[in-house]
Amino acid sequence: MIRAVIVDDEPKAIQGLTWELSNFNDDLEIIKTFTEADKAIEYINSNVLDCLFLDIEMPTMDGFQLLKKIERKDFAVVITTAYNEYAIKALKNQAIDYLLKPIDSDDLEETLSRIKNYYSKTSSTSKFDKILSSFNEKFNRRKITISTDGKLVFLEESEILFVESDGNYCSIHTTNNKKIVITKKLKEVNTLLPDDHFFRIHNSFIINLNKIKEFLKSDGYVILENNNRIPVSRQKKSDFLDKF
Repeated sequence: MIRAVIVDDEPKAIQGLTWELSNFNDDLEIIKTFTEADKAIEYINSNVLDCLFLDIEMPTMDGFQLLKKIERKDFAVVITTAYNEYAIKALKNQAIDYLLKPIDSDDLEETLSRIKNYYSKTSSTSKFDKILSSFNEKFNRRKITISTDGKLVFLEESEILFVESDGNYCSIHTTNNKKIVITKKLKEVNTLLPDDHFFRIHNSFIINLNKIKEFLKSDGYVILENNNRIPVSRQKKSDFLDKF
């Protein structure tokens, strides 16, 4: 059963969408609805769901601001709005679909199909990540196993210069100037890297400590091999210096 939450400041819109969803699908259950963004955030951050139907135009906080306050976005997001100018921004916020109000039945049916596909892929990815974790623990930790573009990439620790965050994605920068993009958050990547050689030096960066050439104390930057310039956050500076 796919567990869904609806957030919309208009009660009638919630009632209409709930009715449509109940008519279309027996595999989806509306577990909670909210007209207030703050209450929705509190619930979503402390409960498990598979899908969020989210309105954009709300009085105290818009839907995109709400998404930024969600700690763990491991569910499908469907934007529901009366304004079509939000389509591109919806995609940038990793929404899997975009429904214009009044919601068309055919569009909703297509959206439900996408939700099922997303849910199926997410379940498979979760199992696959557990296999990868087991693999990394069992074999030599000098090899970092990364899943990307439907394949496994095996990297030596010495090949990785730094990792850069881009929201729900990360870019792994290597010593041969390659960039490997993966669908993991930085904190997830951090668990894959041994902490004796790697350090999260900033909210957006993890660096390979063995690749540091210089530390510019006054400017708050490190210079890595290949002359990559990475900022050191004030909160991390003391812990970073303790590493040496």
